[in-house]
Amino acid sequence: MSRAKHLAEILMFPTVLFLGLLFCFSAAFHAPQPHHTKVVVAQPALERQVDTALRQEQPGGFDVTAVADAREARRAVLERDAVAGYAVEGTHSVLYMAQANGMSLEQALTQGFTRLSAHDHQMLTVEDVAPTVREDRNGTTLVYLGVAWSVPGYILATTLLRAVTFNRRRKLMTIAGVSALFGTVGYLVGVWLDYLPNEPSALAIGCLLTAAVATFSAGVAPFTKQFFPLVGMGLFIVLSVPTSGVAPVPLLPTFFQDLHLFMPLGNAVDALKGVLYFDGAGVLRPVLVLCAWVAVGFALLGLDAWRHHREAVRGEAHDEEEDVPEPPVEDPSLEAPMPTALPVHRHHHFGEALPMLEGSVHDVGHRPVHHAAVTVMDTRGHQLVRTATNGQGEYAVTGLPEGYITVVVSCPGRSPVVHQKLLQSGVAVRADFLLDTRSPWPPSTLLPQH
Repeated sequence: MSRAKHLAEILMFPTVLFLGLLFCFSAAFHAPQPHHTKVVVAQPALERQVDTALRQEQPGGFDVTAVADAREARRAVLERDAVAGYAVEGTHSVLYMAQANGMSLEQALTQGFTRLSAHDHQMLTVEDVAPTVREDRNGTTLVYLGVAWSVPGYILATTLLRAVTFNRRRKLMTIAGVSALFGTVGYLVGVWLDYLPNEPSALAIGCLLTAAVATFSAGVAPFTKQFFPLVGMGLFIVLSVPTSGVAPVPLLPTFFQDLHLFMPLGNAVDALKGVLYFDGAGVLRPVLVLCAWVAVGFALLGLDAWRHHREAVRGEAHDEEEDVPEPPVEDPSLEAPMPTALPVHRHHHFGEALPMLEGSVHDVGHRPVHHAAVTVMDTRGHQLVRTATNGQGEYAVTGLPEGYITVVVSCPGRSPVVHQKLLQSGVAVRADFLLDTRSPWPPSTLLPQH
Protein backbone atom coordinates (compact mmCIF):
# COMPACT_ATOMS: atom_id res chain seq x y z
CA MET A 1 0.00 0.00 0.00
CA SER A 2 1.37 3.44 -0.93
CA ARG A 3 2.36 5.89 1.76
CA ALA A 4 -0.11 8.41 0.38
CA LYS A 5 -3.01 6.02 0.87
CA HIS A 6 -1.81 5.12 4.37
CA LEU A 7 -1.51 8.81 5.25
CA ALA A 8 -5.03 9.42 3.89
CA GLU A 9 -6.41 6.72 6.18
CA ILE A 10 -4.62 8.20 9.19
CA LEU A 11 -5.83 11.74 8.49
CA MET A 12 -9.39 10.85 7.48
CA PHE A 13 -10.93 10.89 10.97
CA PRO A 14 -9.34 14.12 12.29
CA THR A 15 -9.88 15.90 8.95
CA VAL A 16 -13.59 15.08 8.73
CA LEU A 17 -14.06 15.94 12.42
CA PHE A 18 -12.20 19.25 11.94
CA LEU A 19 -14.30 20.24 8.95
CA GLY A 20 -17.52 19.21 10.69
CA LEU A 21 -16.76 21.24 13.80
CA LEU A 22 -15.50 24.17 11.76
CA PHE A 23 -18.55 24.55 9.55
CA CYS A 24 -21.32 23.31 11.87
CA PHE A 25 -20.29 25.13 15.04
CA SER A 26 -19.37 28.39 13.33
CA ALA A 27 -22.52 28.42 11.17
CA ALA A 28 -24.76 27.72 14.16
CA PHE A 29 -23.17 29.95 16.80
CA HIS A 30 -21.81 32.89 14.81
CA ALA A 31 -24.07 35.95 15.17
CA PRO A 32 -27.33 34.07 15.90
CA GLN A 33 -30.45 35.94 14.82
CA PRO A 34 -34.16 35.11 14.47
CA HIS A 35 -35.13 32.79 11.62
CA HIS A 36 -38.88 32.23 11.22
CA THR A 37 -39.41 32.80 14.94
CA LYS A 38 -43.09 32.25 15.81
CA VAL A 39 -44.77 35.26 17.41
CA VAL A 40 -48.45 35.84 18.19
CA VAL A 41 -50.15 39.23 18.36
CA ALA A 42 -53.32 39.99 20.31
CA GLN A 43 -56.05 41.56 18.15
CA PRO A 44 -56.13 40.57 14.47
CA ALA A 45 -56.11 44.25 13.46
CA LEU A 46 -52.50 44.57 14.66
CA GLU A 47 -51.19 41.50 12.82
CA ARG A 48 -50.42 43.21 9.51
CA GLN A 49 -48.89 46.26 11.20
CA VAL A 50 -46.57 44.21 13.45
CA ASP A 51 -45.68 41.80 10.65
CA THR A 52 -44.71 44.63 8.29
CA ALA A 53 -42.60 46.37 10.93
CA LEU A 54 -40.74 43.20 11.86
CA ARG A 55 -40.15 42.25 8.22
CA GLN A 56 -38.56 45.62 7.56
CA GLU A 57 -36.30 45.27 10.57
CA GLN A 58 -35.48 41.54 10.20
CA PRO A 59 -36.54 39.98 6.84
CA GLY A 60 -37.45 36.34 7.36
CA GLY A 61 -36.89 36.64 11.08
CA PHE A 62 -40.45 36.36 12.38
CA ASP A 63 -43.65 34.50 11.51
CA VAL A 64 -46.52 36.55 12.96
CA THR A 65 -50.03 35.24 13.59
CA ALA A 66 -52.97 36.77 15.39
CA VAL A 67 -54.90 35.59 18.46
CA ALA A 68 -58.04 36.95 20.08
CA ASP A 69 -56.67 38.80 23.09
CA ALA A 70 -53.76 39.20 25.54
CA ARG A 71 -54.76 36.12 27.52
CA GLU A 72 -54.57 33.99 24.37
CA ALA A 73 -51.17 35.50 23.54
CA ARG A 74 -49.87 34.55 26.97
CA ARG A 75 -51.34 31.05 26.70
CA ALA A 76 -49.65 30.51 23.30
CA VAL A 77 -46.25 31.10 24.90
CA LEU A 78 -47.01 28.80 27.85
CA GLU A 79 -48.21 26.04 25.52
CA ARG A 80 -45.13 26.53 23.31
CA ASP A 81 -47.13 27.41 20.22
CA ALA A 82 -45.05 30.60 19.99
CA VAL A 83 -41.92 31.97 21.62
CA ALA A 84 -43.41 35.41 22.20
CA GLY A 85 -46.81 37.06 22.53
CA TYR A 86 -47.46 40.76 21.95
CA ALA A 87 -50.48 42.73 23.16
CA VAL A 88 -51.30 46.44 23.04
CA GLU A 89 -53.58 48.22 25.50
CA GLY A 90 -53.82 51.95 24.88
CA THR A 91 -50.41 53.53 25.34
CA HIS A 92 -48.96 50.39 26.90
CA SER A 93 -47.80 47.16 25.28
CA VAL A 94 -46.89 43.81 26.84
CA LEU A 95 -44.42 41.23 25.54
CA TYR A 96 -44.90 37.71 26.92
CA MET A 97 -41.74 35.56 26.80
CA ALA A 98 -40.16 32.54 28.50
CA GLN A 99 -36.69 32.70 30.01
CA ALA A 100 -36.60 28.92 29.69
CA ASN A 101 -36.27 29.35 25.92
CA GLY A 102 -32.87 31.03 26.37
CA MET A 103 -31.52 34.38 27.45
CA SER A 104 -30.17 35.32 24.01
CA LEU A 105 -33.60 34.74 22.44
CA GLU A 106 -35.20 36.85 25.16
CA GLN A 107 -32.73 39.67 24.47
CA ALA A 108 -33.30 39.53 20.70
CA LEU A 109 -37.08 39.66 21.13
CA THR A 110 -36.90 42.46 23.69
CA GLN A 111 -34.75 44.61 21.41
CA GLY A 112 -37.01 44.08 18.42
CA PHE A 113 -40.27 44.80 20.19
CA THR A 114 -38.82 47.70 22.18
CA ARG A 115 -38.06 49.45 18.91
CA LEU A 116 -41.54 48.54 17.62
CA SER A 117 -43.24 49.96 20.73
CA ALA A 118 -41.12 53.12 20.67
CA HIS A 119 -42.09 53.69 17.04
CA ASP A 120 -45.77 53.55 18.08
CA HIS A 121 -45.10 55.75 21.16
CA GLN A 122 -45.96 52.98 23.60
CA MET A 123 -44.36 51.85 26.86
CA LEU A 124 -43.27 48.19 26.65
CA THR A 125 -43.58 45.81 29.61
CA VAL A 126 -41.90 42.39 29.48
CA GLU A 127 -43.53 39.50 31.35
CA ASP A 128 -41.62 36.25 31.84
CA VAL A 129 -44.17 33.43 31.87
CA ALA A 130 -41.65 30.58 32.37
CA PRO A 131 -38.68 31.71 34.48
CA THR A 132 -35.81 29.30 35.10
CA VAL A 133 -34.21 28.39 38.42
CA ARG A 134 -31.77 30.86 39.94
CA GLU A 135 -28.64 28.97 38.81
CA ASP A 136 -29.79 28.78 35.17
CA ARG A 137 -30.22 32.41 34.20
CA ASN A 138 -29.04 31.83 30.62
CA GLY A 139 -31.43 28.91 30.08
CA THR A 140 -28.66 26.63 28.78
CA THR A 141 -27.94 24.36 31.76
CA LEU A 142 -30.31 21.71 30.42
CA VAL A 143 -28.14 21.47 27.29
CA TYR A 144 -25.05 20.75 29.37
CA LEU A 145 -26.90 18.11 31.38
CA GLY A 146 -28.07 16.61 28.08
CA VAL A 147 -24.49 16.44 26.80
CA ALA A 148 -23.53 14.65 30.02
CA TRP A 149 -26.25 12.08 29.32
CA SER A 150 -25.76 11.65 25.57
CA VAL A 151 -22.00 11.52 24.88
CA PRO A 152 -21.36 8.81 27.52
CA GLY A 153 -24.07 6.78 25.79
CA TYR A 154 -21.95 6.74 22.62
CA ILE A 155 -18.82 5.91 24.63
CA LEU A 156 -20.70 3.09 26.38
CA ALA A 157 -21.55 1.53 23.03
CA THR A 158 -17.90 1.86 21.97
CA THR A 159 -16.62 0.06 25.06
CA LEU A 160 -19.25 -2.66 24.70
CA LEU A 161 -17.79 -3.47 21.28
CA ARG A 162 -14.75 -4.84 23.10
CA ALA A 163 -16.88 -6.95 25.44
CA VAL A 164 -16.62 -9.98 23.19
CA THR A 165 -18.00 -12.31 25.90
CA PHE A 166 -21.28 -10.33 26.05
CA ASN A 167 -24.11 -11.41 23.78
CA ARG A 168 -26.67 -8.90 22.47
CA ARG A 169 -29.06 -9.52 25.35
CA ARG A 170 -26.38 -8.85 27.95
CA LYS A 171 -25.24 -5.72 26.14
CA LEU A 172 -28.78 -4.37 26.08
CA MET A 173 -29.15 -5.12 29.79
CA THR A 174 -25.91 -3.23 30.42
CA ILE A 175 -27.18 -0.26 28.41
CA ALA A 176 -30.44 -0.24 30.37
CA GLY A 177 -28.65 -0.41 33.72
CA VAL A 178 -26.09 2.25 32.92
CA SER A 179 -28.78 4.54 31.45
CA ALA A 180 -30.82 4.26 34.65
CA LEU A 181 -27.72 4.96 36.76
CA PHE A 182 -26.58 7.98 34.71
CA GLY A 183 -30.11 9.38 34.53
CA THR A 184 -30.57 9.11 38.29
CA VAL A 185 -27.17 10.54 39.24
CA GLY A 186 -27.44 13.40 36.75
CA TYR A 187 -30.90 14.34 37.98
CA LEU A 188 -29.92 14.24 41.66
CA VAL A 189 -26.79 16.32 41.06
CA GLY A 190 -28.78 18.83 39.01
CA VAL A 191 -31.38 19.25 41.76
CA TRP A 192 -28.71 19.42 44.47
CA LEU A 193 -26.84 22.20 42.65
CA ASP A 194 -30.13 23.99 41.86
CA TYR A 195 -29.54 23.58 38.13
CA LEU A 196 -33.07 22.31 37.57
CA PRO A 197 -36.35 22.08 39.52
CA ASN A 198 -37.19 19.00 41.56
CA GLU A 199 -39.34 17.25 38.96
CA PRO A 200 -38.73 13.45 38.74
CA SER A 201 -39.93 13.33 35.14
CA ALA A 202 -36.57 14.83 34.16
CA LEU A 203 -34.88 11.70 35.49
CA ALA A 204 -36.79 9.51 33.05
CA ILE A 205 -35.87 11.76 30.12
CA GLY A 206 -32.19 11.60 31.07
CA CYS A 207 -32.35 7.79 31.18
CA LEU A 208 -34.12 7.72 27.82
CA LEU A 209 -31.52 10.00 26.20
CA THR A 210 -28.59 7.81 27.28
CA ALA A 211 -30.44 4.68 26.22
CA ALA A 212 -31.34 6.18 22.82
CA VAL A 213 -27.76 7.13 21.96
CA ALA A 214 -26.23 3.90 23.31
CA THR A 215 -28.76 1.57 21.69
CA PHE A 216 -28.56 3.24 18.29
CA SER A 217 -24.75 3.29 18.47
CA ALA A 218 -24.61 -0.40 19.38
CA GLY A 219 -26.95 -1.19 16.50
CA VAL A 220 -25.16 0.84 13.83
CA ALA A 221 -21.62 -0.27 14.77
CA PRO A 222 -21.70 -3.69 12.98
CA PHE A 223 -22.73 -1.99 9.73
CA THR A 224 -20.28 0.93 9.80
CA LYS A 225 -17.35 -1.15 11.19
CA GLN A 226 -14.10 0.85 11.10
CA PHE A 227 -16.05 4.02 10.27
CA PHE A 228 -18.20 3.75 13.40
CA PRO A 229 -16.19 6.35 15.39
CA LEU A 230 -16.64 8.81 12.54
CA VAL A 231 -20.39 8.17 12.41
CA GLY A 232 -20.78 8.39 16.19
CA MET A 233 -18.77 11.58 16.64
CA GLY A 234 -20.48 13.13 13.62
CA LEU A 235 -23.99 12.39 14.87
CA PHE A 236 -23.68 12.93 18.60
CA ILE A 237 -21.19 15.82 18.72
CA VAL A 238 -20.73 17.58 15.37
CA LEU A 239 -24.45 17.69 14.52
CA SER A 240 -26.06 17.34 17.95
CA VAL A 241 -24.37 20.13 19.88
CA PRO A 242 -25.14 22.98 17.42
CA THR A 243 -28.81 21.92 17.28
CA SER A 244 -29.21 21.28 21.00
CA GLY A 245 -30.11 24.76 22.24
CA VAL A 246 -26.77 26.26 23.26
CA ALA A 247 -27.95 28.96 20.89
CA PRO A 248 -31.78 28.99 21.09
CA VAL A 249 -33.28 27.04 18.22
CA PRO A 250 -35.33 29.99 16.84
CA LEU A 251 -32.02 31.86 16.37
CA LEU A 252 -30.41 29.06 14.33
CA PRO A 253 -30.29 28.94 10.52
CA THR A 254 -33.15 27.01 8.96
CA PHE A 255 -30.98 23.93 8.25
CA PHE A 256 -30.13 23.51 11.93
CA GLN A 257 -33.73 24.19 12.98
CA ASP A 258 -34.87 21.35 10.72
CA LEU A 259 -32.10 19.06 11.96
CA HIS A 260 -33.04 19.84 15.55
CA LEU A 261 -36.35 18.03 15.03
CA PHE A 262 -34.55 14.69 14.67
CA MET A 263 -31.44 14.80 16.88
CA PRO A 264 -31.70 13.03 20.26
CA LEU A 265 -29.92 15.70 22.30
CA GLY A 266 -32.10 18.56 21.02
CA ASN A 267 -35.29 16.57 21.55
CA ALA A 268 -34.26 15.62 25.07
CA VAL A 269 -33.67 19.30 25.90
CA ASP A 270 -37.11 20.16 24.47
CA ALA A 271 -38.71 17.45 26.60
CA LEU A 272 -36.85 18.63 29.72
CA LYS A 273 -38.02 22.20 29.19
CA GLY A 274 -41.58 20.97 28.78
CA VAL A 275 -41.71 19.00 32.04
CA LEU A 276 -39.72 21.52 34.07
CA TYR A 277 -41.04 24.90 32.93
CA PHE A 278 -44.12 24.51 30.69
CA ASP A 279 -46.35 22.13 32.69
CA GLY A 280 -45.77 19.28 30.24
CA ALA A 281 -46.56 21.22 27.07
CA GLY A 282 -44.76 20.00 23.96
CA VAL A 283 -43.26 16.90 25.62
CA LEU A 284 -44.89 14.09 23.63
CA ARG A 285 -43.23 14.69 20.26
CA PRO A 286 -39.60 14.82 21.52
CA VAL A 287 -40.15 11.78 23.73
CA LEU A 288 -41.47 9.87 20.72
CA VAL A 289 -38.38 10.91 18.75
CA LEU A 290 -36.12 9.54 21.50
CA CYS A 291 -38.13 6.30 21.52
CA ALA A 292 -37.70 6.13 17.75
CA TRP A 293 -33.90 6.22 18.15
CA VAL A 294 -34.17 3.33 20.61
CA ALA A 295 -36.44 1.43 18.21
CA VAL A 296 -34.04 1.93 15.29
CA GLY A 297 -31.19 0.66 17.47
CA PHE A 298 -33.18 -2.48 18.32
CA ALA A 299 -34.05 -2.94 14.65
CA LEU A 300 -30.40 -2.69 13.61
CA LEU A 301 -29.35 -5.18 16.28
CA GLY A 302 -32.07 -7.54 15.09
CA LEU A 303 -31.00 -7.07 11.47
CA ASP A 304 -27.40 -7.88 12.38
CA ALA A 305 -28.52 -11.02 14.21
CA TRP A 306 -30.64 -12.08 11.21
CA ARG A 307 -27.72 -11.42 8.88
CA HIS A 308 -25.43 -13.71 10.87
CA HIS A 309 -28.14 -16.36 11.08
CA ARG A 310 -28.63 -16.27 7.33
CA GLU A 311 -24.89 -16.64 6.74
CA ALA A 312 -24.82 -19.62 9.08
CA VAL A 313 -27.69 -21.25 7.21
CA ARG A 314 -25.85 -20.79 3.94
CA GLY A 315 -22.79 -22.47 5.37
CA GLU A 316 -20.65 -19.35 5.33
CA ALA A 317 -20.30 -19.29 9.09
CA HIS A 318 -18.20 -22.48 9.11
CA ASP A 319 -15.55 -20.90 6.92
CA GLU A 320 -15.53 -17.74 8.97
CA GLU A 321 -15.03 -19.64 12.22
CA GLU A 322 -11.84 -21.19 10.87
CA ASP A 323 -10.31 -17.76 10.31
CA VAL A 324 -9.67 -14.98 12.77
CA PRO A 325 -12.79 -12.78 13.20
CA GLU A 326 -12.74 -9.08 12.54
CA PRO A 327 -11.12 -7.21 15.45
CA PRO A 328 -13.24 -5.10 17.81
CA VAL A 329 -13.81 -1.52 16.68
CA GLU A 330 -11.53 0.97 18.39
CA ASP A 331 -12.44 4.61 18.79
CA PRO A 332 -9.29 6.61 17.96
CA SER A 333 -10.53 9.48 20.10
CA LEU A 334 -10.64 7.29 23.21
CA GLU A 335 -8.38 4.27 22.94
CA ALA A 336 -4.76 3.43 22.27
CA PRO A 337 -4.07 0.44 20.00
CA MET A 338 -4.20 -2.92 21.77
CA PRO A 339 -2.59 -6.21 20.71
CA THR A 340 -5.20 -7.73 18.43
CA ALA A 341 -5.31 -10.64 16.00
CA LEU A 342 -6.37 -9.74 12.47
CA PRO A 343 -7.92 -11.74 9.66
CA VAL A 344 -5.51 -12.09 6.74
CA HIS A 345 -6.70 -10.08 3.74
CA ARG A 346 -5.26 -10.42 0.26
CA HIS A 347 -6.14 -6.79 -0.48
CA HIS A 348 -6.19 -3.99 2.05
CA HIS A 349 -9.42 -1.98 2.13
CA PHE A 350 -9.59 1.66 3.12
CA GLY A 351 -9.92 2.05 6.89
CA GLU A 352 -8.84 -1.48 7.85
CA ALA A 353 -6.15 -1.99 10.48
CA LEU A 354 -2.67 -2.73 9.17
CA PRO A 355 -0.74 -5.71 10.59
CA MET A 356 2.43 -5.03 12.56
CA LEU A 357 3.40 -8.71 12.58
CA GLU A 358 2.45 -11.24 9.94
CA GLY A 359 3.74 -14.49 8.57
CA SER A 360 2.98 -18.05 7.60
CA VAL A 361 3.46 -21.53 9.04
CA HIS A 362 4.35 -24.52 6.84
CA ASP A 363 5.51 -28.07 7.41
CA VAL A 364 8.74 -29.54 6.03
CA GLY A 365 6.91 -30.39 2.83
CA HIS A 366 6.05 -26.68 2.43
CA ARG A 367 2.36 -27.37 2.99
CA PRO A 368 0.44 -24.76 5.02
CA VAL A 369 -0.33 -25.72 8.61
CA HIS A 370 -3.94 -24.94 9.46
CA HIS A 371 -4.95 -23.92 13.01
CA ALA A 372 -1.40 -23.66 14.31
CA ALA A 373 -1.38 -21.65 17.57
CA VAL A 374 0.59 -18.39 17.36
CA THR A 375 1.40 -16.78 20.72
CA VAL A 376 3.10 -13.38 21.00
CA MET A 377 4.82 -12.54 24.31
CA ASP A 378 6.79 -9.57 25.61
CA THR A 379 10.31 -9.76 27.04
CA ARG A 380 8.93 -10.62 30.51
CA GLY A 381 7.06 -13.63 29.19
CA HIS A 382 3.61 -12.05 29.43
CA GLN A 383 1.23 -13.06 26.68
CA LEU A 384 0.23 -10.12 24.48
CA VAL A 385 -2.06 -11.88 22.03
CA ARG A 386 -2.84 -15.37 20.79
CA THR A 387 -4.25 -16.32 17.41
CA ALA A 388 -4.32 -19.23 14.95
CA THR A 389 -3.36 -19.66 11.32
CA ASN A 390 -6.02 -19.74 8.63
CA GLY A 391 -6.52 -22.28 5.89
CA GLN A 392 -3.45 -21.01 4.05
CA GLY A 393 -1.27 -21.17 7.18
CA GLU A 394 -1.17 -17.38 7.55
CA TYR A 395 -1.62 -15.11 10.56
CA ALA A 396 -1.54 -11.37 11.31
CA VAL A 397 -1.38 -9.27 14.48
CA THR A 398 -1.50 -5.50 15.16
CA GLY A 399 -1.36 -3.12 18.14
CA LEU A 400 1.94 -4.53 19.47
CA PRO A 401 4.39 -2.39 21.48
CA GLU A 402 7.76 -1.39 20.13
CA GLY A 403 10.75 -3.47 21.19
CA TYR A 404 11.58 -7.16 21.24
CA ILE A 405 8.81 -9.72 21.20
CA THR A 406 8.80 -13.51 21.28
CA VAL A 407 6.64 -15.47 18.87
CA VAL A 408 5.86 -19.11 19.69
CA VAL A 409 4.17 -21.37 17.13
CA SER A 410 2.87 -24.78 18.13
CA CYS A 411 0.63 -27.46 16.71
CA PRO A 412 -0.35 -30.92 18.02
CA GLY A 413 2.04 -33.58 16.76
CA ARG A 414 4.72 -31.06 15.79
CA SER A 415 7.66 -29.52 17.61
CA PRO A 416 7.08 -25.91 18.66
CA VAL A 417 9.26 -23.17 17.18
CA VAL A 418 10.26 -19.86 18.80
CA HIS A 419 11.38 -16.67 17.05
CA GLN A 420 12.39 -13.36 18.56
CA LYS A 421 11.66 -10.20 16.60
CA LEU A 422 12.33 -6.50 17.03
CA LEU A 423 9.30 -4.29 16.36
CA GLN A 424 9.79 -0.66 15.35
CA SER A 425 7.17 2.00 14.79
CA GLY A 426 5.97 2.14 11.20
CA VAL A 427 7.71 -1.09 10.14
CA ALA A 428 5.78 -4.29 9.48
CA VAL A 429 7.69 -7.40 10.60
CA ARG A 430 7.33 -10.81 9.03
CA ALA A 431 7.95 -14.06 10.89
CA ASP A 432 7.58 -17.31 8.92
CA PHE A 433 7.81 -20.72 10.60
CA LEU A 434 8.63 -24.23 9.49
CA LEU A 435 7.22 -26.95 11.76
CA ASP A 436 8.78 -30.39 11.81
CA THR A 437 6.95 -33.54 12.82
CA ARG A 438 7.59 -34.37 16.45
CA SER A 439 9.60 -37.52 17.00
CA PRO A 440 7.44 -40.38 18.38
CA TRP A 441 10.30 -41.55 20.64
CA PRO A 442 11.23 -39.90 23.92
CA PRO A 443 14.57 -38.04 23.73
CA SER A 444 16.22 -40.55 26.11
CA THR A 445 15.72 -43.44 23.67
CA LEU A 446 17.61 -41.55 20.98
CA LEU A 447 20.80 -41.25 23.06
CA PRO A 448 23.67 -43.62 22.21
CA GLN A 449 23.89 -46.67 24.49
CA HIS A 450 27.13 -47.37 26.36
